[in-house]
Amino acid sequence: MLLAEVVRVSAEITGTSARSRKTALLAELFAAAPPEEAGLVVSYLAGRLPQGRPGVGWRALGQETAPAREPTLTVRAVDAAVTELAAVAGPGSAARRRQVLDALLGAATEPEQAFLRRLLSGEVRQGALDAVALEGVAAAAGVPAAELRRAVMLDGSLPRVAAAVLAEGAAALGAVTLRVGQPVQPMLAATASSVAEALTTVGPCAVEEKLDGIRVQVHRDGDGVRVFTRSLDEITQRLPEVTELARSLPGERFILDGEVIGRTADGRPVPFQEIASRVGSRLDVETARRTLPVVPYFFDILTSGDAVLLDRPVRERYEALAALVPESARVRRLAVEDPQTQAALAEEFWAETLRRGHEGVMVKGLDSLYAAGRRGKHWLKVKPVHTLDLVVLAAEWGHGRRTGLLSNLHLGARAADGTYAMLGKTFKGLTDEMLRWQTGALQALATSDDGFTVRVRPELVVEIAYDGLQRSPRYPAGVALRFARVLRHRPDKSAEDADTVETVLGAGNEG
Repeated sequence: MLLAEVVRVSAEITGTSARSRKTALLAELFAAAPPEEAGLVVSYLAGRLPQGRPGVGWRALGQETAPAREPTLTVRAVDAAVTELAAVAGPGSAARRRQVLDALLGAATEPEQAFLRRLLSGEVRQGALDAVALEGVAAAAGVPAAELRRAVMLDGSLPRVAAAVLAEGAAALGAVTLRVGQPVQPMLAATASSVAEALTTVGPCAVEEKLDGIRVQVHRDGDGVRVFTRSLDEITQRLPEVTELARSLPGERFILDGEVIGRTADGRPVPFQEIASRVGSRLDVETARRTLPVVPYFFDILTSGDAVLLDRPVRERYEALAALVPESARVRRLAVEDPQTQAALAEEFWAETLRRGHEGVMVKGLDSLYAAGRRGKHWLKVKPVHTLDLVVLAAEWGHGRRTGLLSNLHLGARAADGTYAMLGKTFKGLTDEMLRWQTGALQALATSDDGFTVRVRPELVVEIAYDGLQRSPRYPAGVALRFARVLRHRPDKSAEDADTVETVLGAGNEG
């Protein structure tokens, strides 16, 4: 398939806000794509490269290259070029990377060059969200969207499942199942403003401590153990404590869902940023382990032996978890069979959780199934303050004691069209350590710097506390955050995990 077709559809998607029209455009494109290229087409429209970042910066991308007059560049040729860019290393790598990039851009027309520059820099934001792309694939393949959605949740990759279903039809969906060693998208939680609201919404439930750590999915098959993050990245080598605990359990084959935290000398949980630093540390593992040992706690089980438990209710999954994992390694919980008579117990559990230094509670319906990759009303999180996960769109250079550091953050929520709506700015809550860390992280994402404001690729997520919303004609959503302050950076989350404008406005209405 010609890249020009992908670029054309990308432009048309950008120009329409109608979901039905976007779905139709995508369905037509996916149906026309050769099955072996369908996964690449899906990836490119979603702004992703299968190879990851190819090591090409804005300086290299900004150099002018004469465009081709006619479209001849294929999707396969782009993939081959990006694969070569990603593999270039060692002496002379800069010159070789320049040659490959010049050849790629030289084979592209002017519109294709613009698309490639955005794709290589992570700036494809035309609104082809995964949910819409999934509906387009379903329409093109003639399969139910719900069945395709489940297959993607289990497999973890829309491009991979799309390629299979476009080639084989509905039969490909039956081959997708939960496999030990293949991470599955985690179930997510919506937000409730109070324990009382959560109990009313969910009904019979389990109230669990919400730990402030790194979410992990642990797979064991015999002696083999693999550990994945919520974004499905493997971090097995960084967390030997988790591997050791998994191997000590009586089961030979299972998938566990849990959280990894650290503790101070007096048993209090350490801040999330320290755990994130431990996982991302460049220190050798044993040194990092001595510096900050971590402890895993599990709250769910997805498989046990040959049994797949996703479609079992929480109460049954917990029984299976308790049979495998000792109480000392399970998240503390309270079963609330009757929310009316046990409301006081739930409130006391919440208060005790906060006294223990944790960030809140999770309220989970006892009859709820494990909806991988979904955020619904069956799992609700309750925290003591209003919080949002927002994306950093830009940052301003600091003054005074913050000179040389990127300080004031421009914050955005995900809009329905795939862009980001700015909700305000804040520099509050940032410690010296956080300022230093975010300066390095944001410079790596920078797309421009006018000496005052650094614009960045919208990738870094921050957790923001705020006191409410106020009307503001300055911002596209018509509201701004009141007294926003940074609680922590969330490098474990992707921009797609950030809260939406709809969520922000809903939280404002509830308040």
